Amino acid sequence: MRSAAVSRGSIVGRDVERKVIDDLLQGARSGRGGALVVRGEAGIGKSTLLAHARDAASDARVIQASGAEFERELPFGALHQLCMPVLDHLGDLPARHADALRVAFGLTAGEPDLFHIGVATLGLLTAAARAHPLLCVVDDAHWLDTASSKALAFVGRRVAAEPVVMLFALRMPAPDELHVLPGLDVGGLSDADARSLLAARRHLLLDEQVLNRLLAEARGNPLALLELPTAGGFGPSGADPVPTRIEHSFQARLSDLPDEARHLLTVASADPTGDPTILWSAVRLLGIDVSTASASAATTGLVEFASGIHFCHPLARSAVYRAASGPERQQAHRALAEATDAGTEPDRRAWHRAQASVGPDDDVAAELVRSATRARARGGMVAAAAFLERAAELSQEPAGRIERTLAAAQAALVAGRPDRAAALVRAIEHTALDEFQIAHADVVRGRIAFQSDRDVSGPEFMIRAGERLATLDPARARRCLVDAIETSLLVGRASSVQDLVLAAARSISVTVARPADVLDALEALKTAGYGRAIPLIRQVLDAPDGPGWTEHPALALMLAAETWDPHRYSAIVDWLVRTGRESGSPLLLRLGLAQNGSYGALTADLGLAMASIAEEEAIADATGGSPMPYHRIHLAAMRGRRTEALALFESARVAATTSGSGLLIGNIDWASAVLHNGLADYPAALAAARRAVTDDALFLASFSLPELIEAAVRCGDFDAAAVALESLVDRADASGTETGLGIAAYARGLVTGSEEQYRAAVAHLGRSPLLAYRARAHLVYGEWLRREGRRRDCREHLRTAHRLLSEAGMDAFARRAAVELRATGERPRQRSPHTYDQLTIQELHIARLVAAGATSNEVAAQLFISPRTVDTHLRNIFRKLGITSRRQLRGRPDLGA
Repeated sequence: MRSAAVSRGSIVGRDVERKVIDDLLQGARSGRGGALVVRGEAGIGKSTLLAHARDAASDARVIQASGAEFERELPFGALHQLCMPVLDHLGDLPARHADALRVAFGLTAGEPDLFHIGVATLGLLTAAARAHPLLCVVDDAHWLDTASSKALAFVGRRVAAEPVVMLFALRMPAPDELHVLPGLDVGGLSDADARSLLAARRHLLLDEQVLNRLLAEARGNPLALLELPTAGGFGPSGADPVPTRIEHSFQARLSDLPDEARHLLTVASADPTGDPTILWSAVRLLGIDVSTASASAATTGLVEFASGIHFCHPLARSAVYRAASGPERQQAHRALAEATDAGTEPDRRAWHRAQASVGPDDDVAAELVRSATRARARGGMVAAAAFLERAAELSQEPAGRIERTLAAAQAALVAGRPDRAAALVRAIEHTALDEFQIAHADVVRGRIAFQSDRDVSGPEFMIRAGERLATLDPARARRCLVDAIETSLLVGRASSVQDLVLAAARSISVTVARPADVLDALEALKTAGYGRAIPLIRQVLDAPDGPGWTEHPALALMLAAETWDPHRYSAIVDWLVRTGRESGSPLLLRLGLAQNGSYGALTADLGLAMASIAEEEAIADATGGSPMPYHRIHLAAMRGRRTEALALFESARVAATTSGSGLLIGNIDWASAVLHNGLADYPAALAAARRAVTDDALFLASFSLPELIEAAVRCGDFDAAAVALESLVDRADASGTETGLGIAAYARGLVTGSEEQYRAAVAHLGRSPLLAYRARAHLVYGEWLRREGRRRDCREHLRTAHRLLSEAGMDAFARRAAVELRATGERPRQRSPHTYDQLTIQELHIARLVAAGATSNEVAAQLFISPRTVDTHLRNIFRKLGITSRRQLRGRPDLGA
């Protein structure tokens, strides 16, 4: 094989690249892993560097995989290929993780557990590396399926504490997921190294003029240096790109082959599995003499027929495939489909059948739909979209084609490909759609728009869909409108959507009796006031046929907060976290954890808040998303650390402005008001609170009113305080909850100076779980008593406030209480260092889990890291806390576990 030398034997040059790889391997021998993405154009020597790594890792176990151009749509195909040799270690994994991999690889049926695939793979590879370091080599990573790419990138970010090295080779552009890993760009060989490479090939006798031209044309590309001289000459400078000319050189080797040998190579190029059994079966189905054809094909040096079918270079495979005519490719795929076992490889068989089809074929389309269903169950939404799109193309009936196109668009949207989803919807815009299909298309358009930072048409499309369905299916129409509000909440653009939705809802008449729904509650909130709306909200949230939050949890959370009902709010959060864990839904679990973090901030359980933040961030990272900002903002406001909080608010505001998230901006304004009230910077608090109440958004306006009242009173703006108080009392009295009544009472005390109101506030909030507000009620009551000259009476409340606030880590408000105590002549107790101050957010979460009795394996599973990384964190935790064992973590009150 003439080009085999490119990937075997000694390497010319590449000293820097080899050292980087050798250092990684040496680190693995010492228990430190790492990942590296080797990037460069085709033929530049990436595969040669991978071969060097395999040779240099003589003391390591080597497993490998490669992306396949024709299998980019099959979920977890490359990951399965890589993990196949170490699947005997599945028994070393927690049952849930082992099952997650079995389902992902199609080895067993079951519900997908998508966000555990990465940590399960990490566990599998680290188990395989216990005896010897492990080298994972992934070539042609630019052709990885999306699911494999995400899982491998996840593992690559977490192997630093394991004796595992992951090497990827790819051409640009790289998959988005792999951009987060360290990279090594491979350029052309120097002129001296290029000459050395050619000199080592003694059969190449070139005069100096030809040699200089070759060096100029190859631009240091090793494969070009070796291929161009044997390809019948090379073109003028500035002609085709080097990889294209290399591909042409490979195709030139086919010109003198017998037809049967050329057909054999075409079939081999169309089957990326490299399985000889499938290849020889397919070739025999075409009536080709295997022995004669394979002998002729081998003389080209393009392919090696052994225990596996290996092309000498990825460009060789694509060159052979592209050299074949359309009918020849279809013939090859048809034979491969017949040779592929429908029981064990149904999706690969379906894909070959689809590639073999020249026109509509409902039988193949139906098979592709079944493949899409399997792909969706295994978490391969990109694959599901591809299968459905091809199924639509092959559908004979227009109605079936339209439905499958819309399903493909929805799958593409879920897969994070809104541009593709939009293109699919555009493809059917001018076909004869019925009203239901038009409505479906509008819903998809709306969701596409919601995912775009600059497109504000999302509500318009979804509302239009609801209006279109109003006479056809009123109940479905109303659900569509509620979906518009829920979606707008999830993407942070709810402020302007609610009024539009309610206007549309008024035009939808339902002739049959129905229970009150969310739209009725929101309409009452808008037009009839809180006295009428809050009972309706509770009726909706506590529906007799099941909690009313299961379909629209984000909206339910806002409604529970609007009614000043922390117990119902906590119940919804608990349901979200529990259901997210049980169902394996990253969206539900992340939403639940984010709200759990906010609840922890409001209840002054900063340990809970920080633990929830740590886990939500871990899941976001595991699933390739960005951490949710809301709970981090709420926690920063309550902790009251000016520099830290303002930096976070500023970065969040920039992100919110870019994405158009009015909800996030509103949260920043509320948090800023809390922060500045704690810091006693009342003008800044007043300005922020005024901004926060402007849109009258659910939750935000109600919780911003007490901040506005306190800041306005301190600034002497009693008119603003009185107006805000009237609104707050209206809401709180309608709620009738201890929380609402208590906060309204201390706000009334601030405005009126009534001691009775302060006493009522302390009593009500003493029965509320929102400890942050209970402590603040004691603080403002104590401040008022001191200003009334009642030094002895005020100390009791100021001491209570200082103790509660200090223990909770609410530093700014605690300092306010300390200042007041000093003014009475009392020295406040010095707060001892808290674990919140000593540990990072992730360390605190690990400490809480271990204190509750979790093992390293259990902690690793929850935080998507390896057990060895957990142990590294524990050593840091022990050092910072001055302890030596896990046992000493248990029972520590400052962990709040």
